[in-house]
Amino acid sequence: MLIDWFTVGAQALNFLILVWLMKRFLYQPILHAIDAREKRIAAKLADAAAKKTEAKNERDEFLHKNDQFDQQRAALLTKATEEAKTERQRLFDEARKAADALSAKRRETLLSDARNLSKTISRKTQDEVFAIARKALTDLAGASLEERIGEVFIDRLRAVSDEAKAAFAKALKTASEQASLRSAFDLPEGSQTKIQKAINETFSADIHVRFETAPDLVSGVELNAGGQKIAWTIADYLTALERSVGELLQKNDQPDAKTGVKVKPEPKQSKSAATPQ
Repeated sequence: MLIDWFTVGAQALNFLILVWLMKRFLYQPILHAIDAREKRIAAKLADAAAKKTEAKNERDEFLHKNDQFDQQRAALLTKATEEAKTERQRLFDEARKAADALSAKRRETLLSDARNLSKTISRKTQDEVFAIARKALTDLAGASLEERIGEVFIDRLRAVSDEAKAAFAKALKTASEQASLRSAFDLPEGSQTKIQKAINETFSADIHVRFETAPDLVSGVELNAGGQKIAWTIADYLTALERSVGELLQKNDQPDAKTGVKVKPEPKQSKSAATPQ
C-alpha cells in the first residue's frame, strides 16, 4: 500500500494547527480561568485566615482586658475595703478620744466640784469652829479669842527649833521688805505689843513688824520674812482632821477583793489624834 505523504503532511499540519488553535483559544483561557479561580480561592482562604487570626487576636485581647478588669476590680474592692477599715478605725479612735476627753472633763468637773465643796465645807466648818471657840474661850477663860490666839502664837514662836530660828533670823537680815505678821482678824493693841516683844526677844534684835489682816487665814497668825514663815492657825487642826476623815472614807470605799462590793469595816475604838502644833 502506498503512503500519500502529502495527505499525511496535510493531516499533520492540520493537527498542529488544531492543537495551536485549541491551546490558543481553549486551553489558555481555561488555564487563565483556573489560575484566576485558584487565586480567588487562595485570596479568600488568606482573607479567612486573616479574619480568623484577627478574631483570635481580638478574643485574646478581650480575655486580656477582661482579666485586667477583674484585677482592677479586685484591687479597687481591696482598696475600698482597706479605706473603709481605716476610716472606721479612725472614727472609732476619734469617738474613743472624744469619750475619753468627755470622761476626763466630767471627772475633772466632779473633782473641781468636790474640791470646791470641800473648801466650802472646810471654810464653813472653820468659821463655825472659830465662832464656837471664840465664845467658849470668852466664857471660860474670860479673854477674847484674838488674845488667846496671840498667846498661842507667842508660845509657838518661842518653841521654834534652833535650826528654824537661825533660818528665819537670816531671812530677817537679808529680806528686802519689812517683816509682816498676818492674822485673820485685827489683833488688839495689847496682843500686838506682846507679839512684837516676843519676836524681838526670840531673835535678839529690834525687829519692826508690819501687822496685816488676812481673813483667808481663818483664825490664825502668820509671821513672814524673806520667804520664811512661822505660823499657827486653826486650819492646821482642821487639815489634820480632814486628812483623818479622808483616809477613813477612802478605807471604807475600798471594794472587797473577792466580791468587788464595797464594805465598811467595823468601827473601832480609836484614840484621839495628836493635835498639830
